Amino acid sequence: MAELKKGNKVPPVKMREQDPAERIRNFNEVPFGLTEEEARLEASRCMQCKKPKCVEGCPVGVKIPEFISLVLEGKFSEAGAKIKETNSLPAVCGRVCPQEDQCEKNCILGIKGDPVNIGALERFAADYEREHGVKIPEAAAPNGKAVAIVGSGPGGLTCAGDLIKLGYRVTLFEALHKAGGVLVYGIPEFRLPKAIVQAEVDYLEKLGVEVRLDTVVGRTVTLDELFEQGYNAVYVGTGAGLPMFLGMPGENLIGVYSANEYLTRSNLMKAYRFPESDTPIFVGEKVAVIGGGNVAMDSARTAFRLGAKEVTIVYRRSRKEMPAREDEIHHAEEEGIPMDFLTAPIEILGNEDGWVRGMKCIRMELGEPDASGRRRPVPIDGSEYEMECDCVVVAIGNAPNPLIPATNPDIETSKWGLIVADEETGKTSKKGVFAGGDIVTGAATVILAMGAGRKAAAAMHEYIQTGNW
Repeated sequence: MAELKKGNKVPPVKMREQDPAERIRNFNEVPFGLTEEEARLEASRCMQCKKPKCVEGCPVGVKIPEFISLVLEGKFSEAGAKIKETNSLPAVCGRVCPQEDQCEKNCILGIKGDPVNIGALERFAADYEREHGVKIPEAAAPNGKAVAIVGSGPGGLTCAGDLIKLGYRVTLFEALHKAGGVLVYGIPEFRLPKAIVQAEVDYLEKLGVEVRLDTVVGRTVTLDELFEQGYNAVYVGTGAGLPMFLGMPGENLIGVYSANEYLTRSNLMKAYRFPESDTPIFVGEKVAVIGGGNVAMDSARTAFRLGAKEVTIVYRRSRKEMPAREDEIHHAEEEGIPMDFLTAPIEILGNEDGWVRGMKCIRMELGEPDASGRRRPVPIDGSEYEMECDCVVVAIGNAPNPLIPATNPDIETSKWGLIVADEETGKTSKKGVFAGGDIVTGAATVILAMGAGRKAAAAMHEYIQTGNW
C-alpha cells in the first residue's frame, strides 16, 4: 500500500461491484463499498485545497476536505460525524447523489485526471459510523416553538434535522406507512437499501423528531389546522409524485404501468418478495420502458430482477441526451439491457382480452435545440414499426403532488402546478408556510431537495425568532 499522505499520486480507487450476470437476479446492492484500506488510500489523493471548490459544488455545504482528512487519519466515525454537521443523510447521498455534476466536478484533480471519489468516501464514512455505533449529539435546549414538516422525503428529513438541532419541537408528517418519501418508494433496493433509509430516519427520531405516518396533510389535517394546533411554521416538501403519461392510445391496457406504481410496488410494497409480501406485480416476458432518466433505468433494471426475459429502454433522443446519470446508464448496459434510441412510441397495442401485446413506434431524428437545450426529436415519416412486448412502463417524468395547492388556494402556484416559493428562503405566498424540493422545482435530485430543506430551515428559524415575513 502506498504511503498515506495527502496528495498521493496514486490511481483512483474504484468500488468493487457484483458481477452483472449475478446481480440481475437479485436485489442486493450493486457496489460493495470501500474497505478501510481502500478508503484511506482514496482519501490520500485529496489535495486538501485551501479554497476547496468541491464544497462550493455541494448543495448542503458538506465540509469535504475535513471529513476526507479524518478518513485518511483512520478516524472513520469522526468523519461520519463531520459530514452530519451539514448533511443529515450521508449514507443516502453517498449512494444516489450525482457527485459527478457537483462536488467531484469541481475537484482540482479532475482537470487532468480523475477527481477524488467523494461519493464513495462519504458512503464509507456514513456506513462505518452506523455499523460501529452512532453518537447522538447532545440535544439542544427546547426553545418553546414548534414546526411541522409535511413530507418525509430528503428535503423534509433535512429540514427536520436542522430545526431539531436548534431546539424546536419538530413533527414530520408522512402520508405513507414508511418515512423516506422517494427514497423508499422510488429508488430500488439494489441502489439504496431501505435499511439505510430507515437508519437515517431512526437517527432523526433519536434527536427528538416526531414522525407521524399515515397522515395525509390536506385531508387528515389541513395547514390551517396545524397552525391552530400551535405550530409556528410549516415546511411543505411533498415532492413530485404524480405520474405523467404520453396520452397515446392504449395506455389503459392491462400491463401498462406508470413508473411510480411499478417502483412503489417493488420497493415500498416489496412485490419482489411475493407471495411472502402481500403485493403482487405483473412482470411479463418482454418489458418496454419508455424514458431516458434515472427512473427509466431503475424500472428497466427492476424488471430484469423481477424475472422478465427481455427488457428494452425506448428513448426518443440519442444516448448523449439521456438525462440519467452515467453510472446508471453504464450499469444498465452492463446488465444487458438494450436501448432503442431515437425511437418514440405512438400507440400501445392490445389483444382481444385487453392485455398489452406490443407497441407501435416511430423513428426520430434530432432537429434544433428546444427549451431544455437538447436537440428536439423530429419524427421520420414512414418509419413506423411494431415492437413486441407484453408489459410497458411509462417513465417520462412526474408532476407535482397537487393536494396542498388544491386545498390551499392562498398558496400561489405556477401554471405547471408547482408551489411558487423564494429560491433562497422557501417562503410561499401564505404566511408561515415554506416549501422546497420537487414541489417547487419539479422533479430533480435528492441533494437539491436537501439543499432546499436546509435553506428553508434557516429561514424558518429567522421568521419564528423575529416575526418578520
